Amino acid sequence: MIERYTLPAMGRIWEEEYKYRTWLAIEIYTCEAMTKLGQVPEAALAEIKARADFDIQRIKEIEAVTNHDVIAFLTSVAEKVGDASKYIHMGLTSSDILDTALAVQMRDAAGLLLQRLQQLRAELVKKAREHKYTLMMGRTHGVHAEPTTFGLKIALWVMEIDRNIIRLEQAREMISVGKISGAVGTFANIDPRVEEYVCQRLGLKPALISTQVLQRDRHAHYLTTLAIIGASLDKMATEIRNLQRTDILEVEEPFKKGQKGSSAMPHKRNPIMSERVAGLARVLRGNALAALENVALWHERDITHSSVERVIIPDSTILLDYMLAKFTDIIAGLNVYPENMRRNLETTHGLIFSQRVLLALVNKGVLRETAYAWVQRNALQAWREHMPLQELLLADPDIKEYLKREEIEDLFDYNYHLRQVDYIFRRAGLE
Repeated sequence: MIERYTLPAMGRIWEEEYKYRTWLAIEIYTCEAMTKLGQVPEAALAEIKARADFDIQRIKEIEAVTNHDVIAFLTSVAEKVGDASKYIHMGLTSSDILDTALAVQMRDAAGLLLQRLQQLRAELVKKAREHKYTLMMGRTHGVHAEPTTFGLKIALWVMEIDRNIIRLEQAREMISVGKISGAVGTFANIDPRVEEYVCQRLGLKPALISTQVLQRDRHAHYLTTLAIIGASLDKMATEIRNLQRTDILEVEEPFKKGQKGSSAMPHKRNPIMSERVAGLARVLRGNALAALENVALWHERDITHSSVERVIIPDSTILLDYMLAKFTDIIAGLNVYPENMRRNLETTHGLIFSQRVLLALVNKGVLRETAYAWVQRNALQAWREHMPLQELLLADPDIKEYLKREEIEDLFDYNYHLRQVDYIFRRAGLE
């Protein structure tokens, strides 16, 4: 029975032992349901439950001859059970077992991935709160824009992880269905009550309508959800990689004692874990595309999806599990350099306060187009000649006519950009 096989890690879900235990559970639950309906003798059920088992090596030997995995499995079980095995798989088709068991595996895998997401979320929340007021440069198009805080950057990621948790919960719900409805889904040779019983025992819902298979839009939803989660990790890892660049160096992923960054250059400390996460996200996206290709099957079923799913579903769940674990480690051990953030804030000679000056002039009655031109000409000169923008503004006759020295100096205040940080954290539930 499936309950006899404990689940300590993601990889175990996709091992043959776990798969066959799930198949066996479905077959036994089917016999239990049929016994309740008077279709299988009580004595036969007792014998099946006492003796039903399988031998993986024997299954492989049989499959080498039959070229059919389910028949090989059933034959191995029958060899253990004896005469009562004639009641096993009665009225079923292979996909009743395959698709229902796969749903169990995908549901269980989603449960482990949700745990990983919660662990990552906890580390992100911790970092966001720690650096709630840590000023840094906000960048658009890769160019300095206006100040933000590192805490706000991480808080944004928390919100994205929250959305991914919701998506994965929905995908888990979507895939948590079974079908025990026969060769083309008509229940011609099996009572619908059997399906209801088996699904209830497995914690699944019966598919309202099926063919020989569960419809693959469910699986595509699941795989595209994993790809979206991977894309989120890619985005976050890419940001860390950018911020670790030598010319920025505002954060740095953990670098273990004894670790080497380059075979040629001893000084190198490369963001290899972030790069690994970013790279592996591409595999998830490719697998999601294959899942979408699996949606269109011929008539009531073909098996073009089957070989593909044997690769993409285990690989994607194991891969995302690994990526989440790695990225959680990155966030937990992330080195943050506020002094470099401050240094980078000051590299543009105060240009990042240009909007404040523009708005101050508009509030004094200057036309926006005129105020923009005045501020821009000083900003361009400051950038070109490496001069403080504040000094140029104080010397500009047009601007001096509207703004006093103290007013201009007050405009160059970093704390101005922290005014709404508490509000944003409170609105996001991160206080």
